[in-house]
Amino acid sequence: MTTRRDFFKNLGMAGGAVAAASVSSVALAALPELVSMDNPDTASPLTPPNGRPYNPVVTLNGWTLPWRMNNGVKEFHLVAEPVVREIAPGMKAHLWGYNGQSPGPTIEVVEGDRVRIFVTNRLPEHTTIHWHGQRLPSGMDGVGGLNQKQIPVGKTFVYEFVARRPGTFMYHPHADEMTQMAMGMMGFWVTHPKERHPLIETVDRDFCFLLNAYDIDPGSYTPKVNTMLDFNLWTWNSRSFPGIDSLNVRKGDKVRIRIGNLTMTNHPMHLHGHEFVVSGTDGGPTPIGSRWPEVTTDVAVGQMRQLDFLADEEGDWAFHCHKSHHTMNAMGHDVPTMIGVDHRGVVKQITDLIPDYMVMGERGMADMGEMEMPIPDNTLPMMTGQGPYGAVEMGGMFSVFKVRRDQKPGDYRDPGWYKQPKNTQAYEWTGPVAAATRSHDAGKGAMRPAGKAQSQEVVVRKPGSHGQH
Repeated sequence: MTTRRDFFKNLGMAGGAVAAASVSSVALAALPELVSMDNPDTASPLTPPNGRPYNPVVTLNGWTLPWRMNNGVKEFHLVAEPVVREIAPGMKAHLWGYNGQSPGPTIEVVEGDRVRIFVTNRLPEHTTIHWHGQRLPSGMDGVGGLNQKQIPVGKTFVYEFVARRPGTFMYHPHADEMTQMAMGMMGFWVTHPKERHPLIETVDRDFCFLLNAYDIDPGSYTPKVNTMLDFNLWTWNSRSFPGIDSLNVRKGDKVRIRIGNLTMTNHPMHLHGHEFVVSGTDGGPTPIGSRWPEVTTDVAVGQMRQLDFLADEEGDWAFHCHKSHHTMNAMGHDVPTMIGVDHRGVVKQITDLIPDYMVMGERGMADMGEMEMPIPDNTLPMMTGQGPYGAVEMGGMFSVFKVRRDQKPGDYRDPGWYKQPKNTQAYEWTGPVAAATRSHDAGKGAMRPAGKAQSQEVVVRKPGSHGQH
C-alpha cells in the first residue's frame, strides 16, 4: 500500500513527522503522522485508501488531509502554526494557518464516521478549533472559555465526535477570533453521505474553496488584523487572480462547487454561461422544491453554499464575485479619480519625487493595466492576468471555469485557452453604421407639455445649526 508520505511525494507535496515541543516521545508515538505542504497548486483528489468509499472533492489551490484508521476511528493531526502563503506570483504573505498552509487542508469524512482530531498549537498564543455547522457534543464545539479551556502554546488537544450528517462545513478558531481569522486560520470540512441520498446527487466533479480577505499594505507581508471592511486583497483560499487555478471539467459533467465565506462581508458569486441550483447549505441539503435556477447567489458571512449544475456549454467562462471592487488587487481607496483630466507629464514629475504616487487613468481604470509603473515590492498590480486576447483586467476573486469536450474523466489539468469556433466570436464591424437612437428620442410625443415650460432655479438653504434637531 502506498504510504501517506509517498502519496504526497507523488503530488509534489512535503510530508513528515514533527514533534511539538511540549509533547513527549511517548505521546508523539500515539499521534497520527503530521503531513504539511506549502505548494500553492491545486492537489489531485485524495481517493480514500480505507474506510467507507466516497467521491473525493478537489480543493481549489489546496489539498485534503490524509488520516489513519485506529480501531475504526479516523484520526487526523492538525497543527496551528505561522505559515507563508503565496497570494499570487510576486506576492507572499505571512499568515497563520494549519499544516503549512492557509487555509488549512480540507478534512473529508463519511456520514457516521467517528473522527478524532489531534490539534497541536505552535502559534505564539493560545487557540481552539470550532467545527462550524457540525452536530456534536457541546464540549467538542471549540469555543474557548465556554466549552473548553484554550489550547496553550505548545500543547495538543483532542477533539472526538461522530460525523452525524452529510454536508459542507468549515473549521476555524473561537479564541482571539478577530486576530486569528484575519491572519488566515480556517479550513474546509466535507462529510459525504454513507449511501445514496435522495437530496444529494452524485456528481463527476466536486470543487470547494473558502472566501477570505486580507488587508496587507503594499510592500509589507503581515495582514492588519483590526481592519473591519476596507480590505485590499479579496481571495479564494488565500489566493488572488491570476494566482487562482481554473476549474477544469469535461463537457457533460455534473459539477458541484462548494463555497464557504469567512470574510467580513457578503459575496454574490456569479458563473457565466451556465445556470445552477443551490443544492445545499451548512444546514444540509436543500429540499428539491426550494431550488430554482440562478446564475448568481449571495454567500453571506459565515455561510456555505453548494452549487450543482450541468457543464453543457463548451468554452472558457468567467467565475467571480460580482462586487466589482472584489475583482481587483491591492486597490488604494484614497487614490484620486482623474477621469477627464489631462495629467500627461504631471505624473512623471510627481513620481520623480514620490515614487509610490499613483492616480487613476484619465480615461478610466483600464489605463492602469497598460501602465508599466513601478510598484512596491511584494504587492500585486490592481488589474492583472493575461488571456488569449490581451489583459483580462481582473484580480481578486476571479477565476475561469473551463469546459472541454475532450477533457478526460477525472483529468483536472488545465487544458489551455479555448479556441473559438469560426463565426462564434464578437468581431469588428467595418461597414456603415446607422445612427443610434438616444434616450431623449425614445419618448418623443409620448407626453406633450400642456403649456409653456416655466424656468425655475432651485435654491438650497443649509441650516446654520442643529438647534431644532
